[in-house]
Order: sequence, then structure tokens, then C-alpha cells
Amino acid sequence: MLDRRAFVATGLGIMGSLALAGCGGGGGTSTGSSPSNDAKGKVYYLNFKPEQDAQWQELAEAYTEETGIPVTVKTAASGEYETTLKAEMAKSKAPTLFQVNGPVGLASWKDYCYDLDDADILKTLTSDSFALKGDDGKVKSVAYVIETYGLIYNKELLSKAGYEQKDITNFASLKAAVEDITSRKDELGFSAFTSCGMDSSSDWRFKTHLANLPIYYEYKADGISTTDAIKGTYLPQYRQIWELYINNSTCEPGVISTKTADDATAEFITGKACFYQNGTWEYANIAEIGDDNLGMLPIYIGAEGEDAQGLCTGSENYWCVNNKASEDDIKATLDFINWCVTSDAGTKAMCGAAGAMPSGADGMGFVIPFEGNLESENKLNQIADDYVADGKTPVDWCFATMPSEEWKNGVGSALTTFASDQSDANWDAVKAAFVDGWATEAAATK
Repeated sequence: MLDRRAFVATGLGIMGSLALAGCGGGGGTSTGSSPSNDAKGKVYYLNFKPEQDAQWQELAEAYTEETGIPVTVKTAASGEYETTLKAEMAKSKAPTLFQVNGPVGLASWKDYCYDLDDADILKTLTSDSFALKGDDGKVKSVAYVIETYGLIYNKELLSKAGYEQKDITNFASLKAAVEDITSRKDELGFSAFTSCGMDSSSDWRFKTHLANLPIYYEYKADGISTTDAIKGTYLPQYRQIWELYINNSTCEPGVISTKTADDATAEFITGKACFYQNGTWEYANIAEIGDDNLGMLPIYIGAEGEDAQGLCTGSENYWCVNNKASEDDIKATLDFINWCVTSDAGTKAMCGAAGAMPSGADGMGFVIPFEGNLESENKLNQIADDYVADGKTPVDWCFATMPSEEWKNGVGSALTTFASDQSDANWDAVKAAFVDGWATEAAATK
């Protein structure tokens, strides 16, 4: 089976002016996967992923037991990471380890990022493309997980509706199947899509992940990897996939502002909807429907050539070490992250699924871009690998180039308003938030 990590590496041209870094060599600052007995300092990790909070807490405890180094993990609420990071960085006991979502995030926090060129964690990185450089040419951050998202679906429900995956190969065939399910939803007993919740626990699925598709196709058509002035070439396609979602889901379009991520998950696992836009990170929450019942489709929007499209694969999870921390805390933090991706206990916890944690609980189920990566038991990861093996082209995570969180919020607000009244005037507001908002926010970050 082909390795998605190689395909992601070739597709990460999205990093723009913050050039992708090579692996550092020699003379590491960190002491490797087995920290030295004279290690000092402490680690404070501000975690981005609420769905993995329990595993990070347990892994931190295991590391402390092994090394004596205190590790504190605080997890930001969904959609609140940047706000939480700003607040925590202003404190005297700030995080020693935090994350950015790519080049735009790095541009905001570059003054706080320790140079990683000589850190041991880079020595087992599988591709140069998983490290980001700053303006000074130094490695500032390193990806720690590769993830994939698309349209997760319930095979049993799709079959009950009279379809198989092979019947859906582009937007036209997706639309036909979805609208047919909607026309028979009372007979079938389920809807096509889960609710498109636009509260903060769920709106990122549409203002960020779904919005990635029109950006990806515009970048691809124009031969670019970033821009300060998005044109919105594929916004008509964005509109038609958004209309398909909101008009064929478990709830009326006008109430999506009240729907949450938990609502969508519950609707999927209880068989109230066939399709659920989400990613590999959601596996633990939906695994109860059974691996044999889980499928995943690309998100088709009606772009030319999308029949060759695969799933959306990349990373917005880049570790940064706080250069304002004490020398001992920096060393302790470098040791900790290297241990996470090179030690037996660390890699099992990060890559493993059932029973991988020291307590016997399930692991994080990550694909990590390091030589110690283990074969994933996460069914959605396996499906993603199958797409690559079949020669489908993964969709880059271009949303790492979105100019700001404020831009995303503007798009999300406009999408919510449009759902209540799907008029051309309200779509014009979405276009304004997307195009004009991009230019405004890009200029503000200069």
C-alpha cells in the first residue's frame, strides 16, 4: 500500500513565502527518545485537539513517571485555540509547546518560535515538507500528524437507498443520489446529510474545510500556492455544494446556527443520516457503526476533472517550542516531543487505536510524518491510503493559507445567513466575505 505521507509531501507547495524546510543534521539540542537522567525543566503543552485530550493527559503522566519531568497539558475548546493561546502566552507561566496551523499561523507567532534546525525530532522526519521555515531560513515548526477528511458515509444506508460508492464519482452523481434520498427520506427512514451545525464546535467544517475546495481548485488553475487576493473563481461550485448540504440534511436550513458537532455525530451513529463531512480524527466517535460499515467519498463540488480527485489530505498541526521559555524548559520540551514520535510508548499512543494507551484505552490513531509511524488501526486512515493506492490525487490543505480567523468567521456568518434565505443577494454577501474579506485580512497581516 502506498504511503499518503509521500503524496502529502509533494503537495505542500501551499506554504508560500514561508519556505519548506530541510531536516536538520548533527548536534541535536534534544537528547533523543530516552531523555538523560539529569534532565531538568518542565513542559506545558497547549493542545489543539479536544478529541485527544484524554490521551494527551495520560501520555503526559506516563512521560513524567518515566523521566521525572513534569508535563502539563491544557486543551483549548473547539474553535478557541487562537484566543486561548493569546491569553496563555500573556501569562508568566506560558506554554512551552504550542501549535500553529501552517504558514499564516507561523507568521503570527514566529517571534515566539524556537529554532528547530538542530533538534533531534527532525532527524526522523520523513520529508522536508513537514517542517516550516521562518523569514530567517530557520526551521520554526514541525508537523506532528497527517490527517484526511471527506464525506464519511454509512455503507448500509447507502445500499438501502440503492447506491454504492462506485455510483458517485463527481458532483452530478452525488447530487442525484442525495436528492433521491431526500425524496424518499420518509420511506427510507434517514436523511442524506447530517446537520450542518454553524456553532463554534462545528462551523469549521464548512467555513474552513469545505471552503478549502474552491481555494484548492483556484490555486491549481492559476498555478499558485498562496495569494493576497483570492478571486473566487470556484465560488459558484462552493454555492452548489453548500446548497446541496443544507437542503438535504436532518434539519431545516434556517436552524443550523443552533446545531453542534455533537448533533451531527449523534445523527450519523444512530443512522439518521447517510453522509457526514468530517475526517480521520472523528473515527473514535463513530467507530461503533462498525469498520465494515464505514466508507469515505471525496467532497465533489463540480470542478472539471474531479473524477480523479481523492480525499483532502494534509496537516494544520505544527508544533512550535516557545523561545521565551527558560533554557531548561526548552530542553525538556524538545525531549518530550522527540520522545512522543520516537519512543515505543509515544508512537503507540500517537499512532495506535484499540488498547494502545498505557491504561489500555484507545490511542490517538494518528498518521505521523516520522519514521516511527505505525500502521493505523483507524479505518478512515486505511480508506485514505486506498485512494492513494488507486491513483487518486489528494486535495491539498490550502486552508492553511487563509488570511486569518476573522476571515473564516466572516465567511461562516455569511453562510449561515444565506442558509436562512438562499437568495442571490445573500450569496453576494458570501462572495464579499470570501473575496473582499480575504484582501482586507491579508493586508492587515502585512
